[in-house]
Amino acid sequence: MSLAVGVASSSKNMGFEEKSSRSKESTEVKTPPNEEVDELHGEKIHRTMSESSVCATEDDEEEDVKKIDLGPQVTLKEQFEKDKDDESLRRWKEQLLGSVDFDSVGETLEPDVKIVSLAIISPGRPDILLPVPENGKPKGLWFTLKEGSRYRLKFTFQVSNNIVSGLKYSNTVWKTGVKVDSTKEMIGTFSPQQEPYTHEMPEETTPSGIFARGSYSARSKFVDDDNKCYLEINYTFDIRKDWSSTS
Repeated sequence: MSLAVGVASSSKNMGFEEKSSRSKESTEVKTPPNEEVDELHGEKIHRTMSESSVCATEDDEEEDVKKIDLGPQVTLKEQFEKDKDDESLRRWKEQLLGSVDFDSVGETLEPDVKIVSLAIISPGRPDILLPVPENGKPKGLWFTLKEGSRYRLKFTFQVSNNIVSGLKYSNTVWKTGVKVDSTKEMIGTFSPQQEPYTHEMPEETTPSGIFARGSYSARSKFVDDDNKCYLEINYTFDIRKDWSSTS
């Protein structure tokens, strides 16, 4: 699933169907951290990331993370004032930043993204509202889903201070200590505004059968192009024959 159950694309020995649209791990030789080979010119691009802005997890060691030199950060006001003679660029900035109140964003370089709400939507049922834990660790079982049910994740988020570029959602799921799914979704680039943004993930279907039922552990993250992590949630959920009475 988007937030939780990407298990529909898990390994064959778990009895789950595999989907080609998911981001899976590769057996290719990994490029060393902070170093990437330019496919066109064979040159290496170096980027050093601050430890405080990156959510370091075991998955980061297993996956290639593209690190591109985005140049020095500037404030939103400075960004808007740059390249005024470029008509096409000016129009794009006006489209992206037209509703921004520059007095409210100030001179902050770093964007800030706050996940305001999370919900699981399933046809014919009330939405399952998921409290967003401040420490990233919900207490106990976070939610339960019925096997073979259709669902999607819906969330709202607030952007402030500066433009957030390439906001992404990722989710990794384990069952009995074995990774059964890894999903990534590009959300987009957003300018700061007072009203929250809303995003819905594509609809999916929970797996069904004896091998699909049971308890799972998972980790969800919201990061941007600079690999800055705005929220990481480590949680557990169940897939059962029927919906929980409290869902």
